[in-house]
Amino acid sequence: MAASRHRSLRRTATVAATLAAVALTAGLTTGCDAVDKALDCVRTADAIADSVTELQQAVENTSDPTQWEESLDSIDKNLDKIGDQTDNTDVNKAVDDLGKAVDNVRTSVENGDETPDLSPVTDAAGELTKVCTP
Repeated sequence: MAASRHRSLRRTATVAATLAAVALTAGLTTGCDAVDKALDCVRTADAIADSVTELQQAVENTSDPTQWEESLDSIDKNLDKIGDQTDNTDVNKAVDDLGKAVDNVRTSVENGDETPDLSPVTDAAGELTKVCTP
């Protein structure tokens, strides 16, 4: 009878250890996923900041709207990437705000504006960088 109780305790301890390991692994995976998403957000926000800088330089150094469009397209592409990677409300708001600012610049350029106001784009990109920083 003591042997039976000993096996039962050992089985219970084994099951408890297994459940603890599974819970720990799930917690680590979830934590790592969150860290990976945050790092992806930071990397993409950094790429957007580079695209915004390129846009500013293109507007300052050339009157060729096709170069401006390339920078705007690059920003849009990276915004889509961040939007697909996060469910964070602040990040999504910053992505939406930057998207609207880019759309406004694009509309201005399409309407012939040779000196579009980029300040809403730079402000929104700064906000995105801020909310993506862990």
